[in-house]
Amino acid sequence: MKLGINLKIAKTHLLAKKKQTLVAMLGVTFGIAMFTLMISFMTGVNNLLEDTMLSASPDIHIYNDIKPVKSSILDEYYNNDKSHLNITHHQHVKEEQRNLKNGWEIIQYLKKDNRIKGMSAQLATQVFYKQASIEMNGLLAGVDIAEEDKLFDLSKKMKSGNLEDLKNTSNGVIMGVGLARKLNVKVGDKINVSTPLATSQRLKIVGIFGMGVAAIDNTKCYTNLPTVQKLLLVDPNYITDINVKLNDHRDAKPMAADLEKQLTYKCEDWETSNATILISFTIRSILTFVVVTTLLVVAGFGIYNIMNMTIYDKMKDIAILKATGFSGGDIVRIFLSQSLIIGFLGGLSGILLGLGLSYGLSKVPFDGGEFLAIDHLPITFDIKYYIQGIVFGLATTAFAGYFPAKKASKVDPVKIIRG
Repeated sequence: MKLGINLKIAKTHLLAKKKQTLVAMLGVTFGIAMFTLMISFMTGVNNLLEDTMLSASPDIHIYNDIKPVKSSILDEYYNNDKSHLNITHHQHVKEEQRNLKNGWEIIQYLKKDNRIKGMSAQLATQVFYKQASIEMNGLLAGVDIAEEDKLFDLSKKMKSGNLEDLKNTSNGVIMGVGLARKLNVKVGDKINVSTPLATSQRLKIVGIFGMGVAAIDNTKCYTNLPTVQKLLLVDPNYITDINVKLNDHRDAKPMAADLEKQLTYKCEDWETSNATILISFTIRSILTFVVVTTLLVVAGFGIYNIMNMTIYDKMKDIAILKATGFSGGDIVRIFLSQSLIIGFLGGLSGILLGLGLSYGLSKVPFDGGEFLAIDHLPITFDIKYYIQGIVFGLATTAFAGYFPAKKASKVDPVKIIRG
């Protein structure tokens, strides 16, 4: 019974000062609208960049890493006996071939793991691309293009030409869009490719791809695996890398650690190889939350000031209420109800405004150019952000309304009535 009376009194106070109530509601409305807009946009950008990153890199990359020299010949001769002092100056790294000596056996072994979606063997080497007077260095990867397509969906990233042409052309090459632009070449042109071993071959450009990652598009080319093996003068079993895609990329980190122990080769997961980019995602998200939290806190201070003014104006009303039997707790509930009503109505309108602004922003044309396959700004419509927004709005207004309400509950009705 008293709860209903408390709510009626709170409603009367709010309607008595309509302009103040509206200003407080608008503060919450715009705070939550900006919260939902910014978090939806920033999450959309992060998701787009993460998808681009994942589509352009393997979940696990297996390769033969350069290992530091741990012991000298003298150490091995004396069996690391501490009684002998051996000092080796400027010890050189042991020269080893970079191939995976049992690469094809590893692939057969990994095929039994049901967590793996697909694998692609690769022989990669640094090369010089030369076209007329232009010469640039880059990476030439020899692959089975059909397997590579399964991992990275290359067929959808072709800017010109198609993957089938590479299969049917023994000296064909598919070039990154950035590299093709710098060399000023197009499909059908031929370029000279030379390796550090001083071997060279003239390759025909049969396609141009764009991954959306400048480090790849500006340097990398794909060709058939036998072509690179021939360039490097190695046998048909010679490979340097195995790229692995998983059914769930979140399994990559623990699986890579397990594989590295089993295979004795370097197994690098996508999180480790893209650690810098992932940190930038986290920083952007933190900045977004800081900005929107500031907006809501400012709105909360506005409500705090308005509630203080309301209490000052309603001192005699509070005194009469307490004199007629309302307790301090009732007074707290009356004024706290006012702030929660402001928070709820402001939050609800803020959610609707934020949704409308987000939808409008998602329709804004945006040219991703050669690196991003999008034509509109990326926006994520996730219900959890709207729930977070209204909960945060209610929490802010409740906190802002509690202290003035507590102050009102301590009013001495005798002093107020006496004046």
